[in-house]
Amino acid sequence: MVTDARYTLDRRQAVAALLEARGDTLVVSGLGSTTYDVHAAGDHPGNFYLWGAMGGAAMIGLGLALAQPARRVLVITGDGEQLMGLGALATIGAAAKPANLGIAVIDNGSYAETGMQRSHTGYGADLCAIARGCGFQKTFEAGDLAAVAQLRDLFQRGGGPILGVVRVSAHNPPRSLPSRDAVYLKNRFRAHLGLPQQ
Repeated sequence: MVTDARYTLDRRQAVAALLEARGDTLVVSGLGSTTYDVHAAGDHPGNFYLWGAMGGAAMIGLGLALAQPARRVLVITGDGEQLMGLGALATIGAAAKPANLGIAVIDNGSYAETGMQRSHTGYGADLCAIARGCGFQKTFEAGDLAAVAQLRDLFQRGGGPILGVVRVSAHNPPRSLPSRDAVYLKNRFRAHLGLPQQ
């Protein structure tokens, strides 16, 4: 577990602040803790919760951003998941360049789902530097709620792709579990977009 002084923000407060006044933003939450955090901030038919596909949140967000160019799309994922999907950052930032996509990496420097082993960000990997090298228009680091509010405003203004790293403590709050019924979640999300259910 990381005890670095940069990792002190409460993750639930941070995610709730990111989603404050979200309007019609579509939200993709990554595997595990970020899904619990997004659900704890308030269940919403515009939330697409991932229960699997480790490393896939950013690419699902990309597909959604390309398919729904008039809507803002926010991916909220963890450092472990984003580290597993680093290649996605090159596709998003250098090739696709969706102006309506933001990625918030909730970074506790740990692999929370497998026992709080130190992650690569806990050893110093800099996801903002990696994203800039992959062509992201904007990157941002947040370590307190005022900075999280600035990041939220940056996401809401658009002009992406944008990647923000939100440094949070490694404390694991109680789980807030949305439905695990993948068909239900898919159909609810499609209905929210005005698409037929399958």
